Amino acid sequence: MDWLIIVGAIMSGIGLIGLVASALKVMKAKREGLEDAQLRARVQKAMALNMGALGLSVLGLMCVILGVSLS
Repeated sequence: MDWLIIVGAIMSGIGLIGLVASALKVMKAKREGLEDAQLRARVQKAMALNMGALGLSVLGLMCVILGVSLS
């Protein structure tokens, strides 16, 4: 079950990169000094990336735990 641990770690790493990218997008939007409606639209787009990345990271950690417990 070593392959499951490796795949899970890769998934978690990609999810972590997505979370950082989401945070950077929000910080960039705040620095641009946009109006309220434009800022909300950008933050909502970043939230979709954030939730997807968080879900991928959780699934990856579940794979790692499953791989360790089955080994």
